[in-house]
Amino acid sequence: MTMNDEKRWRVRPEGSNWGDFGPDDQIGRLNLITPEHRRKAAQEVREGIAFCLSLPLDCPRVQLNPRRFSPQQSFSMRGDDPVMNYPYGRVIPGMKEVVCDDRVTLSLQFSTQWDALCHMGYEYDAGGGAEEVTYYNGYRAHAHVCGPVDYMHGNEAQPGPYGAHALGIERMAETGLQTRGVMVDLFAHVGLEAVPVGYDALMRILEADKVEVEPGDVLCLRTGFDRALLGQYAGSDATFDPHRCSGLDGFDECLQRWVADSGVAALVSDNEAVEYMPDFVRADAHGIRVPLHHLCLFKLGIPLGELFLLSDLADWLRANGRNRFLFTAPPLRLPGAVGSPVTGVGTV
Repeated sequence: MTMNDEKRWRVRPEGSNWGDFGPDDQIGRLNLITPEHRRKAAQEVREGIAFCLSLPLDCPRVQLNPRRFSPQQSFSMRGDDPVMNYPYGRVIPGMKEVVCDDRVTLSLQFSTQWDALCHMGYEYDAGGGAEEVTYYNGYRAHAHVCGPVDYMHGNEAQPGPYGAHALGIERMAETGLQTRGVMVDLFAHVGLEAVPVGYDALMRILEADKVEVEPGDVLCLRTGFDRALLGQYAGSDATFDPHRCSGLDGFDECLQRWVADSGVAALVSDNEAVEYMPDFVRADAHGIRVPLHHLCLFKLGIPLGELFLLSDLADWLRANGRNRFLFTAPPLRLPGAVGSPVTGVGTV
C-alpha cells in the first residue's frame, strides 16, 4: 500500500476492486481493454458496415429527468453581430468569404451519454473513523471531486475551482474507448415492457442467443426504448410511457456477482439508467436506490452508458446470426466533467 493509497483509504468496500489496478487508478475496468483485446474486437469487422449508436443530441423531446435539458444553441458574436452567414467584407473590404460560427449550452447527461466514475459516490468510512463522501478507489469529495457546497458539514460554501479533479470523464476519453461490443437483445425476449431482468432471466437470454461475454467486452443491452424515444422525437401522437422498458435488476445479488465476475469493461443500454428503476425505495436497500450504479461506479469502476441507439445494430446482428461487433465510443475529452455526450459507432 502506497502513501497515496493509505491517505485515501485503509478499508475498501466489500466486493470492490479498489487498488487492484493500482493505488491511483482512475479508469477502473477499462484497464481490461488491452491491445490484444482490441485486436480481437477488430476481427469482428467483416462487412465494413457502420451503425451510429447515438440519438440526436436534442433527443428525447420528452423530459425524462427534470434537471437535464436539451442543448440551447446560439451564435458566436463579433461585436454586436451574430456570426451566422457573416460576410468578412464587413471588416475587410473586398473579401467575399462568409462564415458561420455557433455555441451551445449543454447538459452533459441529457441524451446518449457516459457516466464517469465520479457520477455516483457513497457516504463511506474508508478507515478514518467517520463516513465521508467517497468515490471509486477512495477519491473524496472536496479533495478530488469539488463542488460549491459541503452538504455533510453544515452546507458550508467551498472554494473553487470546481469539477472532478480525479475520475473525470477525460480519463475515459484518453483510453480511446474502443473494444468488442456484445449485444444482449432484451427486447427480442421481453418486448418493450417494464420488466426487471435478473440473473436467471439474463442467463436464459444469453444461452438462447448463444451470447458469450469475456473480460474487456462492453455489454450492450437493447430494450427498444431508443425507438420509443425516436417516435416521440418525430412528433408521434402515440401514448408514451417513460417507465415502459426493461432493465437489469440491480437488486438481484446473483446478477451483481455475475457483473463483478464477468470482467465486462462497461455496461451500455438504450434505456435511461441501464438498471430497472422502480418508483419506490426498498426497505432493505441499505441507503442505496440505484444498486447497479453503486456496484459499477463506486465499487468496481465500470462506466455506464445510457440512452444509446442500439436497435438498428441489434436488428442487423440478429438477422445475421451475430452478437459481437467493434464498439467505438469515447466521450468528450472535457476535463473535470462527470458525464459526457457521445457519438458511438458499432462496426460489423
